[in-house]
Amino acid sequence: MVVDLCCGAGAIGAAIIDAVPHANVFAADIDPAAVHSARLNITNGQVYQGDLFDALPAALRGSVEVLVANTPYVPSEAIALMPPEARLYEARVALDGGFDGLDVQRLVAAAAPSGSAPVAICSSKPATNRLQRRPPSSKAAGCPPAS
Repeated sequence: MVVDLCCGAGAIGAAIIDAVPHANVFAADIDPAAVHSARLNITNGQVYQGDLFDALPAALRGSVEVLVANTPYVPSEAIALMPPEARLYEARVALDGGFDGLDVQRLVAAAAPSGSAPVAICSSKPATNRLQRRPPSSKAAGCPPAS
């Protein structure tokens, strides 16, 4: 089973289904507009609205095999410095990663299900000056080291 958190419009979940048609994909996002788009794009999976793992059915706990998360990655104060095409047209909730841009990544790593040894693929876009500050908990969740 694949869980796609912060799924946005569902591009990653849809790509997984395209590559592995029998994949059982469960996606979640907190933004209602993103969830609407994801439901159009993830046609052979389930899409839920809510905050990270809390959006998903409790029955999924312990059976996650692959976790993908395209978390918000921009430090809160840096959003105002982003190019207008991103700053003005992207939902703030999709960009705002908190003080250092890693807050949501920390939440995902801390809440990642234990006991099922999930493979965690961290798909975020941290600025190069923050690559080495990736939270230690992401290493424990199986995220590859920054390069």
